[in-house]
Amino acid sequence: MARHGAGTPFLLQLSLLLLLRPGGEWGPSWTLGCASVAVGSPIVPVGSAVTASCTIRSELCRGLEKGRVRITWMLDNEPMAGSQRRGLGGTEVSNLTLPQFNRTQAKLWCWVEWNGTKQRVGMAEIRAGYPPAKPFNLSCVLNLSDYGLTCQWEQGASSHLPTSVALKSHPSCCRRSRAQVVTGCTPQGDHSRCTVPRRLLQLYRQMEIWVSAANALGTAESEHLFIDPMDVAKLDPPALQSIQSIPFQTDCIALAWEVARSNAHMELQCELRYRASEDPAWALVTDIVGQAGTTQHCGFLFGTQYHFQMRCRRSSARGYWSEWSPGRNYTTHEKAPTGKLDAWWSAQPAGAGGRLEVQLRWKAPRRQEANGRVLGYRVTLSPRRRGRAPPAVCNTTHTQCNFSAPAGTSRVYLSAYNAAGESAATEVVLLERKGQPLARLWAVPGGERSLWVHWEAPLVPVAAYILEWQRVTSEPSRCSACWQMERQGTATTALLQDGIEPFQRYNISVYPLYKDAVGVPAHTAAYSKQKAPSYAPKLHLKSLSKSDAELCWDPVPVEMQNGFITSYTIFWANSTAEVSSAAVNPSLSSFVIRELKPSTLYKVHIMASTAAGGTNGTSLTLVTMVLDDIEIQFLFLTLGLIFVLFILLLICFQKNGRVKQQFWPSVPDPANSSLGKWVPPFLQEHLQVPSTREPGLATISTVTVLEKATRGKEPAAEPAGTFLAVPQPYVRQEAAGAPGRGWAAAEPHRDPGGSGETVQYARVVGDGYKGQQRSPPRLRLRSSSSSSSSQPLLPDASPSPEPYQNLWFHWAAPHGRPGDGGCPEEPPATFPLLQGLRISGAEELHDCRTF
Repeated sequence: MARHGAGTPFLLQLSLLLLLRPGGEWGPSWTLGCASVAVGSPIVPVGSAVTASCTIRSELCRGLEKGRVRITWMLDNEPMAGSQRRGLGGTEVSNLTLPQFNRTQAKLWCWVEWNGTKQRVGMAEIRAGYPPAKPFNLSCVLNLSDYGLTCQWEQGASSHLPTSVALKSHPSCCRRSRAQVVTGCTPQGDHSRCTVPRRLLQLYRQMEIWVSAANALGTAESEHLFIDPMDVAKLDPPALQSIQSIPFQTDCIALAWEVARSNAHMELQCELRYRASEDPAWALVTDIVGQAGTTQHCGFLFGTQYHFQMRCRRSSARGYWSEWSPGRNYTTHEKAPTGKLDAWWSAQPAGAGGRLEVQLRWKAPRRQEANGRVLGYRVTLSPRRRGRAPPAVCNTTHTQCNFSAPAGTSRVYLSAYNAAGESAATEVVLLERKGQPLARLWAVPGGERSLWVHWEAPLVPVAAYILEWQRVTSEPSRCSACWQMERQGTATTALLQDGIEPFQRYNISVYPLYKDAVGVPAHTAAYSKQKAPSYAPKLHLKSLSKSDAELCWDPVPVEMQNGFITSYTIFWANSTAEVSSAAVNPSLSSFVIRELKPSTLYKVHIMASTAAGGTNGTSLTLVTMVLDDIEIQFLFLTLGLIFVLFILLLICFQKNGRVKQQFWPSVPDPANSSLGKWVPPFLQEHLQVPSTREPGLATISTVTVLEKATRGKEPAAEPAGTFLAVPQPYVRQEAAGAPGRGWAAAEPHRDPGGSGETVQYARVVGDGYKGQQRSPPRLRLRSSSSSSSSQPLLPDASPSPEPYQNLWFHWAAPHGRPGDGGCPEEPPATFPLLQGLRISGAEELHDCRTF
């Protein structure tokens, strides 16, 4: 607490000094009364060493009498390490050395650290820079309005130090001394010019003038300028008085002027410049004596407006020219046009009228030949004779004319006229275009708005060349092509500039002109400048299959191509980002992408390219098919053929008996056969069979088993020779030993219970066929009952055929073979009638087969 209290007065004193300091800013060096900071040099060259010391007197700083004081350094905000020692009289001294000072300006602070508290007690400002650069390009001008000498110069590189610049002078005739050197002027601010007043100048005498620059590190002077102030005087411009043509009908003019009053006592040298409104550059006339006041000059064009200006300077010195005088315009007088006109034509027969349709085009005369403003052009079919003008077929202000001439016309005459007269007629010979063409023709850009055309001359001498060029458009152009004539027959190049624009295509034709014919034209196309197309064509899907896609597009309009299309590039990619591409000839407008994957989505786009770049089009999305059209057609065709064949087979099976018989053999139906309906005539009245009286077929398709309860009784024996004695459970045929009988019998069958009930089966007995020698056929129905009876169903007919007459019968024993267990034989499979019989209840015949 005691130490803390002891240091408080010192801190209060320091705070009051900081607050009471005027302006709140630090000077180049600042210290408290008990501290001092000293540097070896406050301004040093950049990169040199800097030394500094800080001395603390403890007895002068209250609160620092006791305890040890620690001194530290700060360069701006960067701490620096110094060496501290105790000096004489109880002082504390700290020394600091900066081996290389690379800053242009910095503040070096001395800090005191006592009892854990740090405070700044002194500061020194250090600046570093370079010696001043040498001024150069010193020049001076004397203004005659106030006779002040204004000089200007260039300062050079900055020294990073305060530098004083002054324009100094003294008379060059005398030996320089400090007393004679005069500071003429000092520039204001950062300007590099100042004006020496008239009172410090000596006119018409040589003076030495220079610029001096000085700072803390040195002094530099510019080159010394030895001039007479009047030699660098800038005179006032003269005033043009009048301009006129002299004499009349010549190309000369006379010009008069007046010099400024301030220059009246001087010998002047003047210059005249002029130009026409179409000329980009001035024409200059030199060595004009200013005091003369008039001059003449020739070589002007007739009927042309010119702009004139004049300036002067002292003739005894090569000083500054005056400003150019205010301009004055003058138009020279006109005369009749001269020279020949460049003409080009096309002629074709007008039809059955025997006339010739001619289109004549020509170039306006050059300015040096027009001799004024051309008022019009006249075309005639014959030349002027004895001052008489022939009738004109065209009298126009344009540079082309369409007219009809008699067949056989080979020459027309063209002339131009202005206010002063008419030119001599230019003879235009209408030659046939059948001459030899150029050997080769090509064109290259000459700039953004020009084209150089080159060709190889034919072997035949050429008198001149006609060059035609026209901008190519998508729609037919009605405007005539631009053209020009090259009069030199030996020329092989020409520059086209009229109407040439960048990014547009031009068709160029060159016609060689021979003495007696016009050559067949050669053609080429060119661009003065190319770039990427404005847009790419839009893709359209023309056809699509599972592996191919045919694309088509409309070509880019020629106005939007911006250059020659070198290629179209087709890009396509599937969902897995497999990108493929193909280059297409620019003459094509369709492309087939092959080897695509079936049922796959693809994105396709096209890029149109020129020599200067390419442009991408919009993307087209397509999905390939699962099957090709041919495969789909083949599938539908196959299904259709199968369906048609099926229908045809079905119809054949239904309509064709032979085919039906092969798959479904026709089995005779005894019940509906003619045999079932046939009854001899002598039995029809006795039997009264309904089927013989009613139309239609009998519908007997099966033989029904009849059952009758006959318990305890045995079936009565049937008389021999009338019916079979024992019923058989199968259909049989009568053997050969029993002639005249073919029958089927059913054998009695007892029930499983052994009751002795006899089940009687129906049987069909056939005794023979009509016309046979044996007993007539009979159909009997037999039942096993107490009073067994047999009623013939069919009366006797004609005798049955002999065995050799009926191949369907194979006779068997009537009661079976011995030892077969009472089962009948299997009926013959080839007998249709027996195969059609079915016996109900045959399933009860356990020991025999049924059918």
